[in-house]
Amino acid sequence: MSTLTAAPVNRCDRRDAVTRSLLGYGLLAGPFYLIAGLIEASTRSGYDLARHDLSLLANGPLGWIHITVLVLTGVMTIAAAFGMRRAMAGQLGGAWGPRLVAGYGFGLVAAGVFVADPMNGFPLGTPDTRPAHPSVHGSLHIVAGGLAFLCLIAATFVFARAFARSGENRWAWFSRITGLVFAAGFAGLTTGSSSAPIILGFWAAIALAFAWLAAVSLRLYRGTERTVS
Repeated sequence: MSTLTAAPVNRCDRRDAVTRSLLGYGLLAGPFYLIAGLIEASTRSGYDLARHDLSLLANGPLGWIHITVLVLTGVMTIAAAFGMRRAMAGQLGGAWGPRLVAGYGFGLVAAGVFVADPMNGFPLGTPDTRPAHPSVHGSLHIVAGGLAFLCLIAATFVFARAFARSGENRWAWFSRITGLVFAAGFAGLTTGSSSAPIILGFWAAIALAFAWLAAVSLRLYRGTERTVS
């Protein structure tokens, strides 16, 4: 029975090395984003990890740090998507799966460019509420983030279908569960609540999503290695 893996190649050449290098960014994107975010969250005065969206860190004098983190994470995700496209050429899910992952990456870049509005007391001195009239850049941040999250959710189900068709049921269920958990976390975020269960739940969903991205990237990376002779 066939499995979802890298497209067969006959020799190790520059193209194969580039494909594996691109896939490597799928393993780096999540740890980079989460570790950088946790460091920022623990060092920014007035930031509460259980109450504030991570995107709020893009505000204030040190906001450029989080903007850079978002943009670089998005670029790494896009690079991984190109690696997936090259590794899965001609296979089920090999077109739309990587495209949707790339859509998630582009959404992260846009979310970094368009900064979220200050709210809920962060940065210090900000009213302890959500803005009654969101700014243009704040509204665009919400749109960019929403589209990015929808692309990611769709990508998990495209990959789940491809894994299921190739008989890899564990990978298919891992992908489905990731999509469902992330969708639930995103739905909670759209309520506008700043309660700890909502915010921390979304943190967990983000961590799971990046773990899924890393796992799929690693699987395709190893598949490329196996086909090289």
